[in-house]
Amino acid sequence: MSGTDQQWMRRAIELARLCPTAPGAFSVGAVIVADGVEIATGYSRESDPKVHAEEAALDKLAADDPRLARATIYSTLEPCSERATKTRLPCTDRILRAGISRVVIAWREPATFVADCVGVEKLLQSGVDVTELPDLAQDAMEMNRHLDLS
Repeated sequence: MSGTDQQWMRRAIELARLCPTAPGAFSVGAVIVADGVEIATGYSRESDPKVHAEEAALDKLAADDPRLARATIYSTLEPCSERATKTRLPCTDRILRAGISRVVIAWREPATFVADCVGVEKLLQSGVDVTELPDLAQDAMEMNRHLDLS
């Protein structure tokens, strides 16, 4: 783990603190970085009650933005592998579709809403480099203490 990864994850944690609290959803922050520069950010419920952090960040970039191929997305929580709203693509699928080759997370999704989130596994199976920063997991969980995190 690099100091750079720590720095960008702390930025994502700052964004997660901006999330409006919701009883049935995690508060997550995401930062997309390319060539050492922040190119997009997002957080849960930033633009509507159903938007996820990774979705909000990716929506700020063109689908064919060439920086995506060399980008890293930092997310405070493992990207979802399924959505309650079936009309929205899971964040894992959105990351794969965008062509992002590296994902850094602070903690894996507990079985609070989805019995078995397989976001990390799906990313790894598709050749994405996934890094976990467990030393920042407590900070990333802090804004989710109102939920059952078992």
